[in-house]
Amino acid sequence: MKRTKIAELLNSTSSDERVLIQGWVRTRRDSKGFSFIEVNDGSCLGNIQVIADAALDNYEDLRKLIAGSAIGVTGELVASPGKGQAWEIRASRIDIIGDASESYPLQKKRHTDEFLRTIAHLRPRTNKYGAVFRIRSELSFAIHRFFRDHGFRYIHTPIITGSDCEGAGELFRVTTLDVNDPPKRAGTVDWGADFFGKEANLTVSGQLSAEMLAMALGDVYTFGPTFRAENSNTRRHVAEFWMVEPEMAFCDLECNMAFAQEMIQYLTTYILQECQEDIQLFARFVDKTLISTLSVISQSEYVRLPYEEAVDILNHAPRSFEFEVASGKDLQSEHERYLTEVHFKKPVIVFDYPKTIKPFYMRLNDDDKTVAAMDVLVPRIGEIIGGSQREERLHVLEQRMKDCGVTREDYWWYLDMRRFGSVPHSGFGLGFERMLMMLTGISNIRDVIPFPRTPNSIEF
Repeated sequence: MKRTKIAELLNSTSSDERVLIQGWVRTRRDSKGFSFIEVNDGSCLGNIQVIADAALDNYEDLRKLIAGSAIGVTGELVASPGKGQAWEIRASRIDIIGDASESYPLQKKRHTDEFLRTIAHLRPRTNKYGAVFRIRSELSFAIHRFFRDHGFRYIHTPIITGSDCEGAGELFRVTTLDVNDPPKRAGTVDWGADFFGKEANLTVSGQLSAEMLAMALGDVYTFGPTFRAENSNTRRHVAEFWMVEPEMAFCDLECNMAFAQEMIQYLTTYILQECQEDIQLFARFVDKTLISTLSVISQSEYVRLPYEEAVDILNHAPRSFEFEVASGKDLQSEHERYLTEVHFKKPVIVFDYPKTIKPFYMRLNDDDKTVAAMDVLVPRIGEIIGGSQREERLHVLEQRMKDCGVTREDYWWYLDMRRFGSVPHSGFGLGFERMLMMLTGISNIRDVIPFPRTPNSIEF
């Protein structure tokens, strides 16, 4: 008999059908001649109640079931006389698939996020984390659907690379050399003896590779894991996270900003429509303002604000900031949130940043002081997208690389593309986990990724 998902049963319009479900016991209670078992299979937030009759052959074993046990239930789907549930299953057979021991740590009470991070292998069975990871799945699907509907091609960029896209040097090295006794030449490690014949690292971005594909396929995107060896323990940072990175040929900064807004609004609207039950959980228990915030993000026109005007607004703000606001310095999260939550009360796109605080590949503006960069800022999160028009002019790019201390020989292929049919092109990176934080109201990035990787933590 084919297994039916509980999500399907809870939305059923007909009763008295024979069904098979398999899942995990959430709670169980006994009554005279019956045992009532709440079962969840992860397909939705709701549980379904199973009525176990004393006439079942293994009834005494069923009365020993505790939360966390896995069972299979065959029976009739019937209308429930109980409040808060439309259906229940009158069991004709219950198979105990996997017992749970008394040490099962998820009890019928609310656990702290800090505790649940210590049992990340079990936390998806809670209401909150089951909802998070269902939304994560739906958001992934929505991203692919959005790009496909817009004519983009999905590409796969390298995870192991010799390039440092951001130029910050915060990279995880990949090597087959003996770290205790590496080969040396002239007193330093001989990387020529390594697997790739040179230093290799985990990627911080697929952007540079995506640019190459955009020069052939037009509009492309990559969506995958990236890695940054940034020794940070903030609520916004993990060492391994996912990025959505579109790259568009024949697209300037204006086009880039418009597309970024369209994507954020599409994804927000999609999740509000397709994940209503799970979103409502977060609106009730995590952030009471979540629905109104997401409505503003999905429906309002985003403010477009030059960097210097943003700095001026912050300098005249009727409050002080922990971090200094000054022209030529990057905006901090508190600055970004002030702009979106207090001053404008809606998302803001800041553009035309000083060239001194941005990477070499961003297109130099005519003032020779700023670059065609943009960041999309949203309430509660701050920066959720960072992007730019790329420098398509060979001589300008070469000079920028020189000014930024980037070795030309390491990027010969990147320069080469500017010699053969170079065109204006733009792109950006969307932090997938930050998008999930925005959609759920969750304030710590460790709680929107199944197994977070942070300094001194590589469990599971």
